[in-house]
Amino acid sequence: MSKIVVTGCAGFIGSHLCEKLLALGHSVIGIDNFDPFYARSIKEKNLSSFINHPDFEFLEFDLADFDRLNEELEHKHIDAVIHLAGKAGVRPSIEAPRDYTRANITATQNILELMKNKGIKKLAFASSSSVYGNTKEVPFHESQDVSHPISPYAFTKKACELINYTYHVLYGLDIVNMRFFTVFGPRQRPDLAIHKFTRLILNKAEIPMFGDGSTSRDYTYYEDTVDGICGVLNYLFEHDQVCETINLGNNQPVRLSDMIGTIERATGRKANIKQLPMQPGDVDITFASIEKAESMLGYHPKYSFEEGIKTFVDWYMKSHES
Repeated sequence: MSKIVVTGCAGFIGSHLCEKLLALGHSVIGIDNFDPFYARSIKEKNLSSFINHPDFEFLEFDLADFDRLNEELEHKHIDAVIHLAGKAGVRPSIEAPRDYTRANITATQNILELMKNKGIKKLAFASSSSVYGNTKEVPFHESQDVSHPISPYAFTKKACELINYTYHVLYGLDIVNMRFFTVFGPRQRPDLAIHKFTRLILNKAEIPMFGDGSTSRDYTYYEDTVDGICGVLNYLFEHDQVCETINLGNNQPVRLSDMIGTIERATGRKANIKQLPMQPGDVDITFASIEKAESMLGYHPKYSFEEGIKTFVDWYMKSHES
């Protein structure tokens, strides 16, 4: 099988992806810098099930440091890179845009330079539904104009897609940009709404609801996203002269008020909601057209929102038992 670099391997999606790749028989080099956006202990727990796997090698360093990246990987055989690492979060990016430029744009360009220099041809890149901005055209499809990002996080992801295209044209790298849509499930980042609301409801604390509850998100269960990433990897290995962008969503937007109601039913608790104004950088809706992913990858999401929430709440309660 192949040797795959997975950046951001200690994160929510990255750790699940590493488990899947190892189960499929691939060798994995995982890279993470334990960005302090949330606790290192959570990421170490994410790694715990496969850190000692004989086909897994873990490297801890910052991808924005090109000399270190080159030093660590220069002499390793690598068949493909799945680049998930980066600073996440729309609202925090407004407070610290330069940090996002470094962690997302500079790090991605460093990956591309390394690939060019080493002759690594295959890259799957984690982009985001945030690149669509506040477009009124739904569902979002990959051929839409995405030149109107409304947060620094979104513009870094759009910028990376453009850099990827340039390296495809100049150096023949085969690249698929994967636009993720609000991935959720066990190990989800603690700052994200489903995780935060579950914690607050179970602790009988107040829930901040930004807006009137009518905003919608295309929530995608992590197993469907991981299956989509594996489909992208297979596609890259089977095709040359590739530069594509695809949505990996669920095609089923859920209103914020309905999301809260679903968590209430799964926990058996009533939410104490505090309504607040909409926040800068937030969009009204995300809604993925997945026709391209279906035809290109055979991508078919299997999990309903209700199933995913039940599984997440079960995981959360077990992981927080005293």
